[in-house]
Amino acid sequence: MRRILLLTIALLVLAPLSAQMRIRVNQAGYLPDDCKVAVLLAEQSGPAGFEVRDALTDSPVLKGEGSVEDAGKWAFPCAWRLDFSSLQAPGAYYIVCGEAVSPVFRIGPDVYDGLADFLLTYLRQQRCGDNPYNDHVCHEHDGYIVYHPTRTGEHIDVTGGWHDATDYLQYTTTSATTIYHLAFAWKYAADRSVFGDRYDATGRPGANGIPDVLDEVKWGLDWLDKMNPAPREMYNQIADDRDHAGMRLPYLDSVDYGYGPGKGRPVYFVTGEPQIAGHKVNRTTGVSSIAAKFASTFALGADVIRPWYPDFAAKIEGKVQDAWDFALEKPGNTQTACVISPYFYEEDSWVDDLELAAATLYALGKGEQWKQQASYWGELEPYSPWIDGQKGKEYHHYQWYPFINLGHWLLAAGEDAAVTTEFSGYMRDGLERLRRQGASDPFRHGVPYLWCSNNLTSAAVTQAWLYGQVSGDGQFREDETALRDWLFGCNPWGTSMIVGWPVAQLPGHDTPTDPHSSYVKVNGDLPLGGLIDGPIMRQLFLDRAGAALTREDAFDRYNQGMAVYHDDIGDYASNEPTMDGTAGLVAYAAALEARGRAWKDSHPESRKDRYGAIVRVNPDQKVIYLCFTADENFNGAETILKTLKKQKVKANFFLTGNCMRHVPNQDVIRRIVADGHYVGGHSDGHVLYCDWGPQRPTLMSADSIITDLKANYAELAKFGVERAAARWFLPPYEHYNDFSVDVLEGMGLHVVNYTPGIGTPADYTTPDMANYKQAQPLIDGLWKFEKEQGLDGTLLLIHPGIHPDRPESERLYNRLDEVIRYLKKKGYRFDRLP
Repeated sequence: MRRILLLTIALLVLAPLSAQMRIRVNQAGYLPDDCKVAVLLAEQSGPAGFEVRDALTDSPVLKGEGSVEDAGKWAFPCAWRLDFSSLQAPGAYYIVCGEAVSPVFRIGPDVYDGLADFLLTYLRQQRCGDNPYNDHVCHEHDGYIVYHPTRTGEHIDVTGGWHDATDYLQYTTTSATTIYHLAFAWKYAADRSVFGDRYDATGRPGANGIPDVLDEVKWGLDWLDKMNPAPREMYNQIADDRDHAGMRLPYLDSVDYGYGPGKGRPVYFVTGEPQIAGHKVNRTTGVSSIAAKFASTFALGADVIRPWYPDFAAKIEGKVQDAWDFALEKPGNTQTACVISPYFYEEDSWVDDLELAAATLYALGKGEQWKQQASYWGELEPYSPWIDGQKGKEYHHYQWYPFINLGHWLLAAGEDAAVTTEFSGYMRDGLERLRRQGASDPFRHGVPYLWCSNNLTSAAVTQAWLYGQVSGDGQFREDETALRDWLFGCNPWGTSMIVGWPVAQLPGHDTPTDPHSSYVKVNGDLPLGGLIDGPIMRQLFLDRAGAALTREDAFDRYNQGMAVYHDDIGDYASNEPTMDGTAGLVAYAAALEARGRAWKDSHPESRKDRYGAIVRVNPDQKVIYLCFTADENFNGAETILKTLKKQKVKANFFLTGNCMRHVPNQDVIRRIVADGHYVGGHSDGHVLYCDWGPQRPTLMSADSIITDLKANYAELAKFGVERAAARWFLPPYEHYNDFSVDVLEGMGLHVVNYTPGIGTPADYTTPDMANYKQAQPLIDGLWKFEKEQGLDGTLLLIHPGIHPDRPESERLYNRLDEVIRYLKKKGYRFDRLP
C-alpha cells in the first residue's frame, strides 16, 4: 500500500509545487546524450542537494548538488541550476529538491519524434482560401491593387497562402520567410525520413506521395507566384489593420475595405517608396528586402519541389534573376502599411536578404559569382542586430528580420576554407553575445524580450545548432540546450511555448490553453503546433497590450521580473501563435529527431512502429519473445504453462486487472509468477484507448489512462509483481495511438506490441467472423514471414483466452509446442523480456 501511495503522489498528483520552491524542466524531454539542466526558483535559500527519481518506482537514480544562481532578473531571491547530464538511461523521471517536486519528464531517443510534422498542423490551420481545418473557402475575392501608378483598383487573383497570425493579413515578408524555412528544413535535413506523408496537397488527411512539409512549401509557393505575376511587378501584403475587427472565423470575415463586406481586400503594390500608414508614414527606402526574399525563396523552393512539380519549379526558377536584378535597382527596405494603428512590420534590414539570395544560389551550384555577391552583402551585417535589442536601443516590431541569417551558414558550409572561417566566425560572434547576455540568468537565456521573443529564441537555437554542425565546435552545446529547453518549459512560467506539445499532458505539464486565436474564441479549438509570441518586456507589454487581459493573471508571481507572459486569450503580445515563428522551428525539430534516430541506430535494442510502440526487441539477435495477453478469459493458460515447462523456455504474460481479479485465474497466475515468466500490465478494465478508425481518434484522457494503469498495477502487486520488474506494457486490444503511447512512456513504461506481419494475433477469430483464420494458415503464414523477414527480436503473440466458438483443434495455443520446436531448429531461442 505504501508503494501505491507513492505512485499516486508522484505520478498522478506530483506533490503540487511548494509555494516556496519551483523546479522547471523541459517537459518534452531530453535526448540521452543531451546536456540536462533543470532550474529551481525559490523564495528563500535552502538545500542545494537534489535527487532524480524513477517515475515508476520512486527510487532515486541520481543525486547531485545545485549551483547557486542570481535570479534577480526574474524577481526571485534564489535560484539553482540542477545538472543531471550524467543520467542517460531512457526512462521517465522527476526531480525532488527540498519540498519541490518537478513534473515528470522523459529521457529517450524518441522524445522529439513527430515534432517537425506536428508544427505543420498550425500551418494547415492558417491556410487562406481552401482551408482544410474548417473545410471552408475564405477570402476568395482577393484582391484589389493599391499604390500602383496605373492599375490601382484593378482586381488581381492572389488567393491562397497563409494568414499571418490570428489576424487574417498576409505579408510577403513573413510568408516568403516561412516557405524558405520549410524548404531549408527539407533540403538540409540529416534524415529526411523524419518528415511524414499523412496529408494530401489540400492539407486533408491522406497520403499523396509527397512529404507534408513539401505540400506546405508548394502551397506557399503557389501564392508567392501570384504575388509576383510579371517582371518588376511585386506585391507586399494583402489587407491591413482594418482587419482587426474582432475575432471571427476566416470564412465569416465580412470586413469592408471599400469593395463590399467580405468582397475583397487591398493588395499593396511594391513601390520602394514610403506608403501611408494611417497617421504614420512607413520608412520604406527601397525594394531589396522584399525582392531578394522572392529571389531566395523561388530559388530554394524550385529546387526542393522539382521532383514532383518540374514545370512549376521551372516557372518560378525563371523569376529568380529578375527578382535579384530588381533588388539591386533600388537598394533599401520595404515595410508594411496599416491604416488605423501605428503598428506595422517595420523591417529596416535588407543586406541580409541580398546575402541570403546570393548564398542560396551559390549553395545550389549556380556559380562562383554568387559567392562573391553573398560575401559582400554578408560582411555588411556580421550578426543579426536584434541580438543587441536590450541595450537601451529603440526597437521597432520586426525591425531586424528575418531573425536568423541563414546566408551565413550557407557560406560557412561551402568549400572555400577562407569563407568558411569568416562566416562561421560571424555566427560564433552572435552566439557569444547571446551567451554574455544570458550568463547571469539561471535559465541561460540571453535573448532580448522584444515582441515575438520566442521567434528570436528559435532563431538563436537554430544558429547554435548550425554553427556546431558546420564548425565542429561544441562550446555552445549547453547554450543551445538551454534555449531549446526554454521553449519546452524550462522557463520562469513552467510552460511549453508550443500549443499542444508535448502531446501527452502529464501531471505538472503546461502548454498554452487560452492562446490569442479566433478558433479558441469561437470554436473552443486550439491552434495546435503554433509557437506563441513568447515573453515580452514588461513596459513593452503595458504600452502595446496592457489593457488586453481578460481575467486575473495566473502567472502573476512569475511576471514580476524583466519580462511577462500570460496564457490569456486577450494577450496578443505574448500569447499569439505566428506562422513564421512556427515554421522557423521546423528545421531544428527535424534535427532533434534525426539525432535521436542516430542514437537508436547506435543502440539497436529495439524497433518501433509509427505510433511509438516497440515491436522488436534486440533485433540483431536470434531471440523470440513469446507474448500472451489475457483479459478475463484465460482458458489456454494450463496448456501454455505445460508446454513452456516442457520446452524449458520463458515467456511474457500481459494481464488485465479483470484477469487477475477473476478467482478461477488466480492459481495459474501465481504459477506463472513462480515459474519466472515475465508478468506485466495490459490495462485494468481492458479499456479502449482510441477508436478503430484509420485516424485512431483518442477516447481516453491522460488522467483516465493513468487511473486505469494504477489499478492494473495494484492488482499486479497482489501477486508479488513489483513495478520495477513490470516496465514492459502491452496496451489493451493491442490497439493504441501516439497519444496513449506518450502517456504510458511518460509514466516510465516500455510500450510493446506484437511484430507486424506475423499473423498469429488473428487466432482469436471465430468461424462466424469474416476475417476468420484457421490455425494451419496462421502457422504457414508465420513460417513464410520467418523465411522472408526473419524473426530476430520478434514479439510473437498468441492469445491464451479464446472464445468457446473457436474449435479446440483451431486454437493456436494447442500447437505452441510445434511452433517452439520448429523455431528452435531454425536456431532461435526464446526468452522473457529483459
